[in-house]
Amino acid sequence: VPSASRLSAASMSVVEHVREMASAGLHSNVRLLSGLLLTMSGNNPELFSPSQKYQLLVYHADSLFHDKEYRNAVSKYTMALQQKKALSKTSKVRPSTGNAASTPQSQCLPSEIEVKYKMAECYTMLKQDKDAIAILDGIPSRQRTPKINMMLANLYKKAGQERSSVTSYKEVLRQCPLALDAILGLLSLSVKGAEVASMTINIIQSIPNLDWLSVWIKAYAFVHTGDNTRAINTICSLEKKSLLRDNVDLLGSLADLYFRAGDNKNSILKFEQAQMLDPYLIKGMDVYGYLLAREGRLEDVENLGCRLFNISDQHAEPWVVSGCHSFYSKRYSRALYLGAKAIQLNSNSVQALLLKGAALRNMGRVQEAIIHFREAIRLAPCRLDCYEGLIECYLASNSIREAMVMANNVYKTLGANAQTLTLLATVCLEDPVTQEKAKTLLDKALTQRPDYIKAVVKKAELLSREQKYEDGIALLRNALANQSDCVLHRILGDFLVAVNEYQEAMDQYSIALSLDPNDQKSLEGMQKMEKEESPTDATQEEDVDDMEGSGEEGDLEGSDSEAAQWADQEQWFGMQ
Repeated sequence: VPSASRLSAASMSVVEHVREMASAGLHSNVRLLSGLLLTMSGNNPELFSPSQKYQLLVYHADSLFHDKEYRNAVSKYTMALQQKKALSKTSKVRPSTGNAASTPQSQCLPSEIEVKYKMAECYTMLKQDKDAIAILDGIPSRQRTPKINMMLANLYKKAGQERSSVTSYKEVLRQCPLALDAILGLLSLSVKGAEVASMTINIIQSIPNLDWLSVWIKAYAFVHTGDNTRAINTICSLEKKSLLRDNVDLLGSLADLYFRAGDNKNSILKFEQAQMLDPYLIKGMDVYGYLLAREGRLEDVENLGCRLFNISDQHAEPWVVSGCHSFYSKRYSRALYLGAKAIQLNSNSVQALLLKGAALRNMGRVQEAIIHFREAIRLAPCRLDCYEGLIECYLASNSIREAMVMANNVYKTLGANAQTLTLLATVCLEDPVTQEKAKTLLDKALTQRPDYIKAVVKKAELLSREQKYEDGIALLRNALANQSDCVLHRILGDFLVAVNEYQEAMDQYSIALSLDPNDQKSLEGMQKMEKEESPTDATQEEDVDDMEGSGEEGDLEGSDSEAAQWADQEQWFGMQ
């Protein structure tokens, strides 16, 4: 006696078999069978009903989508929608001549809305965002599901249509009040934290253990307004709560905030904590890789890159980390290629844009670099490192006026803190007329943060111009009291040479090289000492030039080695 399952299978139409395989995830099988059935339908239009043809086209397109053949999938989805349009014109579904036992299909037809969503996904994968927006825009508002509104919101944001993006994010929250990424989307578009919090207040009050959410919203509101200090304090208060202790996302956010605030030591510490908790972590590892490279830990950067590639080569982060290794190994062409590959994988990767921009700048292709830094600023308007990269390009091309305008704007927009004061001072140092202003700004910056390395480097540069070596030595010793930094040790060595303290100068160069064995200028300083050359005026002048090498045109026209040392000295590479 035939089993019930065999009888059931025998009574199913061939299209129902295709649907069963599709729901079972047998994509390669669906692709083969649906392809053959569509050919049969083409040769005999009466073989399948319009609804069955629609189903076959959708299932075939789904299998193509699964195989990442997005252009082919779009073609089949378009044919399916045309078939659906023809189907909706006929009120009755014709029975197929080849399937006498078939039942009306309308109740189990694939959703037309879902087909359009899949088409939009294909368009985004093909980087045809306008087509994706057009297909989703065509869906009436009342029929849009949360995932459609979310995709629309992201696409609108990317296209610069902020008002439409805000509307779509709000619609996601109306349907799903705990959609945290939609909350971050609204905060990134300058919607007030209080307004966003009001949209979740009912859910917070009705569900236990959600009292942290209002603080979470407050923290990320500070993040998106560029208030790093309050953001750090608020996330720390969340992270200390027992229920949210050791949350990888919060630790990653803290690491990124310390990085933005110029506190590289704490940033590395938090990235390491997050990594220990989640060895498969990818997010934020591009920044971590840069910080390691900045400290001359190139072997660690190489190991991190290999580990990330083993996790996934489809994310931008492994490529950026590998690019950092190449950049600090003075292989700028390779860094440029790796940055471009990262952007190809994620056009919103700020770190990839900064890597590519820095590589272009150090190769002397300043105008191309400017384009990349501007795009980074568009994506991350509260990140100072993006502006630093752009300003350095302006200075490299002698566009001091543009640099001054940009630095003033950053100072007004992000507020007067040690970082913005130092950035403005950096530009003022380029113009003889504004030297005194630079001095005042640097003094203010160092009053706020005596250990801020960039401010110390720039103040040392100013003192070397004035030949106030004793003052410079005191400044550098004070800065090195609670931290150790290759650049500061090297500059202290240069100052000590200027006052004939050769033995201690040798010690400082040795410390600098122990921190970064690739620091060419420390090596050169040590080699001069070993030759026991007396410091002539010309040598002193050369030392001063070393400290002033902050990416001016001469550096860019020089060798890769010189350009890399400039980047290392200034701790730039478009980042802090």
